[in-house]
Amino acid sequence: MPACCPAMNRPETTFCSVTEKGIILNLHIQPRSSKNQVCGIQDNALKIKLTSPPVDGAANKLCREFLADLLDVPKSAVEIISGETSRHKRVRIASDDPQHTRSIIDRIIS
Repeated sequence: MPACCPAMNRPETTFCSVTEKGIILNLHIQPRSSKNQVCGIQDNALKIKLTSPPVDGAANKLCREFLADLLDVPKSAVEIISGETSRHKRVRIASDDPQHTRSIIDRIIS
Protein backbone atom coordinates (compact mmCIF):
# COMPACT_ATOMS: atom_id res chain seq x y z
CA MET A 1 0.00 0.00 0.00
CA PRO A 2 1.39 3.42 -0.89
CA ALA A 3 2.63 5.38 2.10
CA CYS A 4 0.52 8.43 1.24
CA CYS A 5 -2.67 6.82 2.52
CA PRO A 6 -1.89 4.11 5.09
CA ALA A 7 -5.48 3.87 6.39
CA MET A 8 -6.76 2.79 2.99
CA ASN A 9 -5.92 -0.88 3.16
CA ARG A 10 -9.32 -2.55 2.85
CA PRO A 11 -9.28 -4.95 -0.11
CA GLU A 12 -12.35 -3.98 -2.12
CA THR A 13 -13.01 -4.74 -5.74
CA THR A 14 -16.11 -2.72 -6.61
CA PHE A 15 -13.95 0.19 -7.79
CA CYS A 16 -13.14 -1.79 -10.96
CA SER A 17 -15.38 -3.60 -13.46
CA VAL A 18 -13.92 -5.79 -16.18
CA THR A 19 -15.78 -5.77 -19.51
CA GLU A 20 -14.97 -7.57 -22.74
CA LYS A 21 -13.52 -4.38 -24.25
CA GLY A 22 -11.62 -3.08 -21.23
CA ILE A 23 -12.21 -1.98 -17.68
CA ILE A 24 -14.21 0.72 -15.93
CA LEU A 25 -12.69 2.39 -12.89
CA ASN A 26 -14.35 4.48 -10.20
CA LEU A 27 -11.88 7.20 -9.25
CA HIS A 28 -11.57 9.78 -6.51
CA ILE A 29 -9.25 12.53 -7.76
CA GLN A 30 -7.41 14.91 -5.44
CA PRO A 31 -6.05 17.81 -7.50
CA ARG A 32 -3.25 20.20 -6.51
CA SER A 33 -1.16 17.51 -4.84
CA SER A 34 2.60 17.69 -4.46
CA LYS A 35 3.05 14.70 -6.81
CA ASN A 36 1.06 12.34 -9.04
CA GLN A 37 0.37 9.08 -7.23
CA VAL A 38 -2.11 6.29 -6.60
CA CYS A 39 -3.05 6.16 -2.93
CA GLY A 40 -5.23 3.07 -2.73
CA ILE A 41 -8.93 2.42 -2.33
CA GLN A 42 -11.24 4.92 -0.62
CA ASP A 43 -15.03 4.50 -0.53
CA ASN A 44 -15.09 2.01 -3.43
CA ALA A 45 -12.95 4.27 -5.63
CA LEU A 46 -9.30 4.29 -6.58
CA LYS A 47 -7.84 7.44 -5.01
CA ILE A 48 -5.39 9.31 -7.22
CA LYS A 49 -3.52 12.48 -6.31
CA LEU A 50 -2.62 14.78 -9.20
CA THR A 51 -0.45 17.89 -9.32
CA SER A 52 -2.68 19.75 -11.76
CA PRO A 53 -5.39 22.18 -10.58
CA PRO A 54 -9.02 21.47 -11.54
CA VAL A 55 -9.12 24.38 -13.98
CA ASP A 56 -9.98 24.32 -17.70
CA GLY A 57 -9.86 20.52 -17.84
CA ALA A 58 -6.18 20.39 -16.80
CA ALA A 59 -6.76 17.80 -14.07
CA ASN A 60 -8.85 15.64 -16.42
CA LYS A 61 -6.12 15.75 -19.05
CA LEU A 62 -3.45 14.84 -16.50
CA CYS A 63 -5.71 12.08 -15.12
CA ARG A 64 -5.97 10.47 -18.57
CA GLU A 65 -2.23 10.84 -19.21
CA PHE A 66 -1.29 9.48 -15.77
CA LEU A 67 -3.56 6.44 -16.13
CA ALA A 68 -2.35 5.74 -19.67
CA ASP A 69 1.27 5.80 -18.50
CA LEU A 70 0.52 3.77 -15.38
CA LEU A 71 -1.39 1.05 -17.26
CA ASP A 72 0.80 1.07 -20.37
CA VAL A 73 -2.03 1.93 -22.77
CA PRO A 74 -2.32 4.75 -25.32
CA LYS A 75 -3.82 8.03 -24.08
CA SER A 76 -6.65 7.50 -26.54
CA ALA A 77 -7.62 4.32 -24.65
CA VAL A 78 -8.51 6.31 -21.51
CA GLU A 79 -11.92 7.97 -21.56
CA ILE A 80 -13.73 9.79 -18.76
CA ILE A 81 -17.30 8.52 -19.08
CA SER A 82 -18.76 10.49 -16.16
CA GLY A 83 -17.64 13.10 -13.66
CA GLU A 84 -15.86 15.58 -15.96
CA THR A 85 -16.44 18.37 -13.43
CA SER A 86 -16.30 16.25 -10.26
CA ARG A 87 -13.61 14.67 -8.12
CA HIS A 88 -15.53 11.40 -8.48
CA LYS A 89 -15.08 10.00 -11.97
CA ARG A 90 -15.81 6.86 -13.95
CA VAL A 91 -13.12 6.08 -16.49
CA ARG A 92 -13.11 3.49 -19.25
CA ILE A 93 -9.76 1.94 -20.15
CA ALA A 94 -10.00 0.26 -23.55
CA SER A 95 -7.85 -2.86 -23.73
CA ASP A 96 -7.50 -5.99 -25.84
CA ASP A 97 -6.60 -7.84 -22.64
CA PRO A 98 -8.69 -6.38 -19.78
CA GLN A 99 -7.58 -9.10 -17.34
CA HIS A 100 -3.96 -8.04 -17.84
CA THR A 101 -4.90 -4.39 -17.25
CA ARG A 102 -6.74 -5.41 -14.08
CA SER A 103 -3.71 -7.36 -12.87
CA ILE A 104 -1.57 -4.21 -13.29
CA ILE A 105 -4.06 -2.29 -11.14
CA ASP A 106 -4.04 -5.05 -8.52
CA ARG A 107 -0.22 -4.90 -8.33
CA ILE A 108 -0.30 -1.11 -7.96
CA ILE A 109 -2.71 -1.13 -5.02
CA SER A 110 -1.31 -4.13 -3.19
